[in-house]
Amino acid sequence: MTIRILMVDDHLMLREALRAALNAEPDLCVVAEAGSGREALEQLAGACPDVMLLDIALPDMTGIDVASRALAQYPQLLVVALSGYTDKVFVDEMLKAGGRAYVVKSAGTQELITAIRAVLSGHVFLSPEITGTMVGQRTGEFSPATPPLSILGRRERDVLKLLASGLRSAAIGAELGIQPATVDVHRSNIKNKLGLRSIAELTRYAIREGLLSP
Repeated sequence: MTIRILMVDDHLMLREALRAALNAEPDLCVVAEAGSGREALEQLAGACPDVMLLDIALPDMTGIDVASRALAQYPQLLVVALSGYTDKVFVDEMLKAGGRAYVVKSAGTQELITAIRAVLSGHVFLSPEITGTMVGQRTGEFSPATPPLSILGRRERDVLKLLASGLRSAAIGAELGIQPATVDVHRSNIKNKLGLRSIAELTRYAIREGLLSP
């Protein structure tokens, strides 16, 4: 039996390397690829994959949203998250969305292949690095002192949601009908109000507060 794989990642070089490695396995075949969430959802019907390898950070939406939408239509699909994020909140949300495995991008290709075969056998697979996060690693990143979402204005919440979905200032401005420079002002205000500095921190906060809930 050949395992059909849909690979979703916005980095072409990574897809090319993984495609070669996976297709070298006698029972694995990459039948389709996508560089965005919308493209991945469009590919599902035609490609009929058994497994979807899914990045968390995509240009138009999070992999968590993609997993939730894909599994609502194709519940038999097996989702394997492939991500640079090791934070517990991302793992929790991906598993809640229906993902069956979470593999960090720093892992070797053999670990990814092991994860694919594990989910096909009915198991859940987490990279060893992820196991540490699930038992309390990084617990201090969101202290009780983190301000509530209500501290942000409506437009700031809109900008935060789109930032956390992976959009850049120009795309956010087009979506909201405002100038990219205005988006940058909102982003600066959001960071100052929340006491957060990186996009990863803002994304974790947005997930925790339910802005990116399926």
